[in-house]
Amino acid sequence: MTQRKRKKRTKRMYFTQIHEDAILKYCDPATTYLEKCELYEGLIQPAFSEMVDKIVFTYRFTTLPNIEELRDDCKVWLTTILAKYDPNKGSKAFSYFSVITKNWFIAQVKKNSKRAKREVDFNSASAELQKSRMISENTFIEDQIEKEFWEHLWAEINSWESINMNENEKKVYNAVKVLLNSKEEIDIFNKKAIYFYLREITDLNTKQIVSQLNKMRKKYKIFKHKWNNDKIDC
Repeated sequence: MTQRKRKKRTKRMYFTQIHEDAILKYCDPATTYLEKCELYEGLIQPAFSEMVDKIVFTYRFTTLPNIEELRDDCKVWLTTILAKYDPNKGSKAFSYFSVITKNWFIAQVKKNSKRAKREVDFNSASAELQKSRMISENTFIEDQIEKEFWEHLWAEINSWESINMNENEKKVYNAVKVLLNSKEEIDIFNKKAIYFYLREITDLNTKQIVSQLNKMRKKYKIFKHKWNNDKIDC
């Protein structure tokens, strides 16, 4: 079974290491007020502005009512929490601020959905159409988040490959990659089916497979904890 090639991501020219360093300098207690103003106006504010615009476009938050006002509100909000960024928690500035920006807009979507449900007139065909459109847009956002999860998980699994793997580890590792790469064609959430496929691909018995999967499960739990706590670098 051939593996599909993954597209390389384009570089972020608007948020580089220079901007990362500027944020670190801004958050440094030793930085003067004047220095912070220069850093914000010259580097941080332009990067935040473009980051917000790209997130709004990528996740189709453009369908939100008053999106232009919401863009501005979000940019102002980022300013108020800028000094709270703590690099010691493991996330780079871009990863941290892009995740909380996305979550801020998701919260706006949820607020708007609740408001729409309260106001909708079920006797009005136009209201029903608007409600249907909103549900569709929310589904798109959920799909985008799920897509990001699988992309990051795939990168994480690729990082587990090691020349120190024994033969059985290598067999199970490669078999798991084959199954994940074919998740649209098979039921990867059916435990019995998974073990069947793994036995067929690896020619190992269930006990041998479980032994190797337990090692991978430990690594996956670490990854999932980071994902749930927004500590995955973008």
